[in-house]
Formats: sequence, C-alpha cells, structure tokens
Amino acid sequence: MSDKATNQTKKGGAKIPRIPFEDFEPGLKESLRPKVERLGYCGEIWQIGANVPKSMLSFCNITEDLKDEMPMKVVELIALTVAGVMDNTYERNQHENLADKLGYGRDWIAAVNALKADEAEALSPDERKIQKFAIAAIYRRGQDCGKLFDDVVEAVGPKTATGILLSIGRCVQHAIFRNVLELEPPVKSIFEKGQAA
Repeated sequence: MSDKATNQTKKGGAKIPRIPFEDFEPGLKESLRPKVERLGYCGEIWQIGANVPKSMLSFCNITEDLKDEMPMKVVELIALTVAGVMDNTYERNQHENLADKLGYGRDWIAAVNALKADEAEALSPDERKIQKFAIAAIYRRGQDCGKLFDDVVEAVGPKTATGILLSIGRCVQHAIFRNVLELEPPVKSIFEKGQAA
C-alpha cells in the first residue's frame, strides 16, 4: 500500500501536516481501511482530514451511509454533477472511475459530466430531474428550488430525495476542501488519453 498523495506538491494548505495512514486515529483508520486497501493508496484529502479525526470519521460515515440508503447510480450522479459544477477534478476523476467499474457506461458518465440535463439523452427522465435540481441548488444556494425539488420527490420518493439533499451538501463540502487546498487528483479521468475503455 503506497501513499501516492504524500509525495505530491503541496500548494494550498501547505502548513497543514499530511498524516500517514499508519498514524491515523484507530476509529478513522479502521473505517477507511477497506477503501485504502481497495484503492491501493490513502488520498491526500484523508491525510489532511486526519488532523480532525472525529470530524473526518463523521464525513467518512455520511459518505458510506448515503451509499447504503440511496441507489448507487443516484450517488454517482450527484457526485459527478457536483464535482463538475464545483470544478472538483479530484472527486470527478475518482467517481468517473467508480461509475465505469459499476458498469454505468462511458456515454452515461460523459452525459453527466456535460451538466446539460435537458439535452442528456443518456440519462433517464428521472436522472435529468435530479441533475437539473442539483445544479440549480448549488447556483441558487438552495433558494427558489422548491418546484425542481418537488419534481425530484415525485420521481424518486421522499427517502432518496432527502438523501440527495445530504449528498449535495457532502459533495460541496468535499469540493471546498479540495479546491482550497488545491489537491491534485490521485487518479486520471477515464477520458484522458491512454485510459482503457
């Protein structure tokens, strides 16, 4: 297991120590162990977050809990949409790779990344409603989005719609963290030259 992110050039937040995975607080370490073992590295975002281990564990838990309580394709739709709106290449690249491994298809991933819900033929009508709402919620800061959200509730039901609200917030939080610290993506976009189809 290697800590790829440890060797990256630190731009923003250079004064914040990057804590090696081996030195993580036990609860955070055990929570992240399956992810670190699956990916083969501990991302820089976690190494920085380990400075506040209880809070980072809460962030980790909401990430995993939302995957348990929402359809995985909706989780990926929100993650990719928010990453696109917020210009969070770190999370966009990771979720492109995950959505590709989950078999959602590169046409679907490209359509989500385009952020043009009304024109996205690869998205289902319900997925278009979700993306349209997510984009509006970020740009409008949650204001004047009631009708769009009602469309989402009607499409996917109250449980998933509530999860979507929390998931948007989680992804915006990730984007602010990443963008302020100018963290380099630990993996390439699936659309970069040389990436296997």
